[in-house]
Amino acid sequence: MKIVRIIARLNVGGPAKHVAWLSSALNDDEFKTTLITGTVPDSEGDMGYFAEQLGVKPFIIPEMSRELSYRDAISLWKTFRKLQIEEPDIIHTHTAKAGTIGRIAGFLYRLTSSKKPKLIHTFHGHVFHSYYGKHKTTLFLLIERLLAKFATDTIIVISEQQRREINEEFRIGSRDQFKVIPLGIDLSVFENAESRRENLRGELQIADDVILVGIVGRITEIKNHALFLRVVKLYEQRKIESDSPLRFVVIGDGNLREELERTAKTLGISHLVNFLGERADLENIYPSLDILALTSNNEGTPLSIIEAMANSRPVISTAVGGVVDLIGVENSRRGDFAIHERGIGVDAENAKGFFEGLMFLAGDPDLRRNLGQKGRAFIVNSYSKERLISDIKALYTKLLNENSARV
Repeated sequence: MKIVRIIARLNVGGPAKHVAWLSSALNDDEFKTTLITGTVPDSEGDMGYFAEQLGVKPFIIPEMSRELSYRDAISLWKTFRKLQIEEPDIIHTHTAKAGTIGRIAGFLYRLTSSKKPKLIHTFHGHVFHSYYGKHKTTLFLLIERLLAKFATDTIIVISEQQRREINEEFRIGSRDQFKVIPLGIDLSVFENAESRRENLRGELQIADDVILVGIVGRITEIKNHALFLRVVKLYEQRKIESDSPLRFVVIGDGNLREELERTAKTLGISHLVNFLGERADLENIYPSLDILALTSNNEGTPLSIIEAMANSRPVISTAVGGVVDLIGVENSRRGDFAIHERGIGVDAENAKGFFEGLMFLAGDPDLRRNLGQKGRAFIVNSYSKERLISDIKALYTKLLNENSARV
């Protein structure tokens, strides 16, 4: 079974790991996978090394980029020519730009070839709110609706919440096109987490009684790190006296990092926040944290929450997109924040609620332990890399069997 997998760039984040794992695992006696990708801009961390470590050597189209550009026509032509060479049974695209170029190229290939590959697209997140202005968003919605109608056999989403948003709220595709396949991670990396608790704390000289709060991810607009800094400022202003003071770390890099560091200085909180940049050793990061924070305005299924839960770390997050599927149903509400099955949820842009929820969590070690244990059990049962690979293999086989039955 020949598969061509397409993603716009292997930048730091869940989608890059996702496609690398699938491309590596689906290269054996049963499957042959070719990965097509663009280049990563200087403002983003490059995870090409991760694919290389798994033995995946992508076919790179330098013109493929995130933003709309005249070079997209070149990317489209090169993708189409690569499809003619590979003659795939499955064309599987990931993320918005690759989804557009890849599916148009796949549609043209189906028109001009005797082979009729199945076209699959995975939404890891979406750009239909909080990314662009009204006119650009409307254009992207129109493109996605047309692609779903004419150039997509199956639409994969990574959570039920995401399916409801994309299919029901934004009216993309028909209900029977959708398949929910959650993300998967390599759980073995995070085994025996407590044995690595002192690694980062020792590096930063943080005492064991200090509650370390971390945010992990690309430093870009949609992640809304500015809200994280506003919460730190509220903590600094209140000058809260407690047996367990708080410190904060920002793990990741991106186009807003220098601006955020300047903001931290302007707010007078640089002594409380460490910007650590990109870290390849996340297995040493999560065990050192006491709480993971996420402040995004829009999310698919955030990898940082999955990884934190895999390390039994409690989570406080804005309750956006697929976050709700991870932290579970709301059990009780305390003012501007809510306690869910496996985490604390807060409305987007609500600094006061986020601060109050964070202080509530920081002040209750039993709650932190309980949420951490429930999160770990949930991830082990539902988000393993092995389960992801098995689900994708089963989908591919089902789709090609349908083709054979028609013949």
